[in-house]
Amino acid sequence: MWTDQDRSERFHEATKTDQRNDFERDRDRILYSSAFHRLAGITQVVRAGEQEVFHNRQQHTLKVAQVGRRLAQRCLADHPSFAHSIDAEVVEAACLAHDLGHPPFGHVGEALLDELVQKTDPDGFEGNAQTFRILTKLALRFPEHGGLNPTRATLAATLKYPWLRDKSDPNKTLKWSAYKADKEAFDFARQFHPSDDKTIEATLMDWADDIAYSVHDLEDFHRCGAIPWIEVFASGDLIVEQAAKKWHNAPSNAPRLLEKALGRLYEFFDEFYDSLLFERYVGSKDQRLQLRNLTSTLIGRFIKAAKIVRPGKVRIGMDEQTTVLVLKQIFREFIIKSPSLIAQQHGQKNILRALYGVILTEGGAQSFPTFLPMKLRYLWEMADGSKARFAADCVASLTEKEVVGMYGRLFGTSDSSVLDPIVR
Repeated sequence: MWTDQDRSERFHEATKTDQRNDFERDRDRILYSSAFHRLAGITQVVRAGEQEVFHNRQQHTLKVAQVGRRLAQRCLADHPSFAHSIDAEVVEAACLAHDLGHPPFGHVGEALLDELVQKTDPDGFEGNAQTFRILTKLALRFPEHGGLNPTRATLAATLKYPWLRDKSDPNKTLKWSAYKADKEAFDFARQFHPSDDKTIEATLMDWADDIAYSVHDLEDFHRCGAIPWIEVFASGDLIVEQAAKKWHNAPSNAPRLLEKALGRLYEFFDEFYDSLLFERYVGSKDQRLQLRNLTSTLIGRFIKAAKIVRPGKVRIGMDEQTTVLVLKQIFREFIIKSPSLIAQQHGQKNILRALYGVILTEGGAQSFPTFLPMKLRYLWEMADGSKARFAADCVASLTEKEVVGMYGRLFGTSDSSVLDPIVR
């Protein structure tokens, strides 16, 4: 079992202290980092800045952090003897950090960069691994070393998939939490966790992310009229079938569990939120009150579902797990598969592919491309000679507005002034 000293140890020696404890400093460093600031210009689902009604990645992250802190506080209130392995500051810090590595245009950008990087670097690209790379190497905070130098507990809590990529293992092929280039820091974070299990704090961060995603994103699309709920429930067979396919390590009775979850959700709407279920959303006072109450009630239920069952193990109630799986599948069916969103993503992939390509091909063997802004040039030193990793680090450190602007200047589709810096 790791001790308090093990949990608060940092990869690089820390010499300065103040009135904050170690985990409070972790949380504050992440919140004030430029990587966190960038998330305001990154897609959650719909392009950042498209409409005020939609969450961007930073707004999503702030809500994940709030839910994560409440989860930790509740677990500690129920099980005070676990205070040595759960700290609300650590959980909140991990929640604030969990999406730092997300590239422009969300998951579509992540998948494309993985495809492109793998052509020359088998480690590819993954948003969670990029988060770890930012925390331990790319973020600028200290002159002596790169990264934010978080404690071991906070680093471990960010590892949603606590392994390196291993293409011989199907469970470690698509999602992982660190590149082989960052293995030394990864081994430090996982020193007291030799198995592939997440820490308690990482599990709470992961559940907080699921809660925010399943509730707040659906709230956005209800408010803009994209989800007619009575039609959603009429598509129950499809939702259950697809949700069962997406359920990792699903039990044999998964379809039945998901069918029950969908039924409970319908009864919940029918009993308490009839105007949301049957009426077109127009933003009336009653509808707005019902929507706000719906969001609050669901989040409260999901937070109470997390229970510590033994040291190092958190269990999430099956009813709440399946409800979240159903909500996420509703989102996929009615939003992610929207032709207009798919068309938008097609254009976004073209922009990212071209920008990554020009950075990769124009970078010399010993120097960075001269057309890149000063802000990105230090990344060359961090890439250890890997042009693919350098190109991915560059693209993944930009906002979507910066990506579009740089693409326009490099490919002659923009008439912006050379005196106007695209990347600041």
